[in-house]
Amino acid sequence: MQQGALVNGEPVATSAGVVVIDPSTGDELATTADCGAEEVDQAVRAAREALKTWRLTAPSERAALLRALSALILREVEPLAILEARQTGKPLRQARRDTEITARYFDFYASAIETFYGTTIPLGENVHVYTTWEPHGVTAHVIPWNYPLQILGRSVAAALAMGNCCVLKPAEEAPLTALRVAELALEAGFPSGTFNVVTGYGETTGAALTNHPGVDHISFTGSVEVGRIISHAAAEHLIPVTMELGGKSPNIVFADADMDRTVPIVVNAILQNAGQTCSAGSRLLVQESIHDELVDLIEKRFAATSIGAALDDPDLGPLISEVQRERVLGYTEWAHRNATVRFGGHALTGGTYGRGFFVEPTLIDNVDPASPLGQEEVFGPVLAVTSFATIDDAIELANGTDYGLIAGVWTTNISTALRMSRDIEAGQVFVNTYGASGGVELPFGGFKRSGHGREKGAEGLRGFGQVKTSVLAL
Repeated sequence: MQQGALVNGEPVATSAGVVVIDPSTGDELATTADCGAEEVDQAVRAAREALKTWRLTAPSERAALLRALSALILREVEPLAILEARQTGKPLRQARRDTEITARYFDFYASAIETFYGTTIPLGENVHVYTTWEPHGVTAHVIPWNYPLQILGRSVAAALAMGNCCVLKPAEEAPLTALRVAELALEAGFPSGTFNVVTGYGETTGAALTNHPGVDHISFTGSVEVGRIISHAAAEHLIPVTMELGGKSPNIVFADADMDRTVPIVVNAILQNAGQTCSAGSRLLVQESIHDELVDLIEKRFAATSIGAALDDPDLGPLISEVQRERVLGYTEWAHRNATVRFGGHALTGGTYGRGFFVEPTLIDNVDPASPLGQEEVFGPVLAVTSFATIDDAIELANGTDYGLIAGVWTTNISTALRMSRDIEAGQVFVNTYGASGGVELPFGGFKRSGHGREKGAEGLRGFGQVKTSVLAL
């Protein structure tokens, strides 16, 4: 399969290409365009031209197009899910759910923009003051490979609803569903240039986009290291940037927790998408009195996990690439020397796994919270377990990393729940659950090195707009 970028409603080919690999097999899946500064400039210019009319389009008309695109995504749920599963390696049912949530984003922001108003300010009898929300202009969206559809939906849908025109740069490992959604946007009736997709490598395509003087706002989801680079680019042009930079999120289990409810959700929080989730529950903080019982139950769940190719719809699929697998194995090798590996910790190769990038689900006990495994984002199916004695210990451990994206608290004591929710430094805190099935309506973003700004929900819409105050003397 050969696919070009999509600029101003037209496919754009380049002399060089980027090979997309199927993580389940290690085989070539497709080749996409390797866009350089010229193609990026074309996309930004197309968005700037489309902005002249799109920003003045009535919210009801924008909403109608967003709903039309949502309907087309739902029409294409199965082919989009298969494409998402093949390019990322995630189990098919997870890819199918991602596709449905993506459609929900476009439907949600269609409704949100229709009820999104400015205000009047009573300043005095001789003055009429009102505020209006306006788009930033041309928005750049740089998204990762772990949730290509969902992260496209949460940022592009809100930006388009607010009246911005978008240039999206998907990860080079997983660009195919983004290109397909952009094609569906044209079918839905979006004007050419409102939604453009430029494919290629981060250091070339991504750098050209985030450094382009015609970009008015950047939305970035990815690593802290790349986030620093993009922050510098945004600062150079004095434009706003929304950043979601990952996490080292804890599930904190107290002795009074309901184990039947806790265990399956804690396991899913680290095995979903092979642990390659910004908000993965990668740390398990467990009260000492129930430590042995809880770890035993999780070990049994890990042992029963089905592992296989994405389209076979297992519990656990492969990692995205050989590079990512080697990174994860670096942490498990450290754990064999410095902690207690209760289950897993090895690559799975040959036989039914072929040349795919598979790793066992890995449960590591007695993790020093100050160690690399206790502090750094592994981005794999690796759960690090640390015990605590008191609620104060739990709070200190929960806040003891540079990250602050989400956290889960497991207790039947309402006072414990409320205090933990208050004192944990994270953008989202869940009690007796973890995550929220897409969480389209819930503002999402981090504290500390997990980023700044919010996407999802009404806050996401505000993030893609700016307030204008008008003052009229009467």
